Amino acid sequence: MNTFLTKLTSPAEGHVPKILLPEPDDERVQQAMEQIKEKKFAEPISVEIDGARAAELEKLLLEVRSSKVGTKDELTVETARKLAHDPLWYGAYLLRLGEADGLVAGVSRTTAEVLRAGLWLVGKAEGIQTVSSSMYMIMPPFRGGEGEEILTFADCAVVPDPTAEQLADIAVAAADARFDVVGDEPRVALLSYSTHGSGSGVSVGVVRNALALVKERRPELIVDGEMQVDAALDESISARKAPGNVLGGHANVLIFPSLDAANIAYKLVVRLVPGAIALGPIVQGLKKPISDLSRGATVEEIAHTVAIVASQVKS
Repeated sequence: MNTFLTKLTSPAEGHVPKILLPEPDDERVQQAMEQIKEKKFAEPISVEIDGARAAELEKLLLEVRSSKVGTKDELTVETARKLAHDPLWYGAYLLRLGEADGLVAGVSRTTAEVLRAGLWLVGKAEGIQTVSSSMYMIMPPFRGGEGEEILTFADCAVVPDPTAEQLADIAVAAADARFDVVGDEPRVALLSYSTHGSGSGVSVGVVRNALALVKERRPELIVDGEMQVDAALDESISARKAPGNVLGGHANVLIFPSLDAANIAYKLVVRLVPGAIALGPIVQGLKKPISDLSRGATVEEIAHTVAIVASQVKS
């Protein structure tokens, strides 16, 4: 039995998070909603558009994009009206108004569409300039323990080639999200092909600068870098390559230097490690939890993503 998934999908205690699902016509979403209702870890809500409120949303969208008037990014009245009657955008509006706690979409929409609706209508979390994503990797025990291991991989879906500032944002957001979702203490490794100066290059410099920014912003966070992945995950290799580092081979949040590296890594793990499960990508860095789904998502993956989003809701 997978204890992490069991915990995520256990009935909610106290406030039951209301999670919007703006694609209820998809059969997979319908089945996932039935599973969620049965297990009671969240209250799934279909999006039903009210004409008067859609008119309010149309006006708001034009206000939000007013600075773009006269540019190639100008939002026309016709487009604003179309978006206001789009279940994804209307759902993000309901989330903005506080009528739900989170939103999950993507079985028929692109990541860019989901993120754009969230950015325009919900906005970024305080202190965060970069919206990113994490995968939650459920792994068989590989460090001597008996139970499963949960690793956070970031950013696997949003920021292609992060700057030092963006990488620092990704690390902080991934650590905060992990604490909400998994409940343990984040131990963050900023990954590279270099460990503490063993290599050099532009990307190594970016990772080192990102580490300095993270330490400045969050001095209490357990974080180290630049670090090769074996030094981040293996105690003996960590001692040889980076003696005395604060992670000691027990990192649980892995921050990759590029989307290429992160995306390739999580898919390799799922394909090559028997029993490994990848949940996500889970969007992080917004004021309220919103998450994207793969257009190939299964019923179980939809339900599990809703469970993760529900776990991020502050009661």
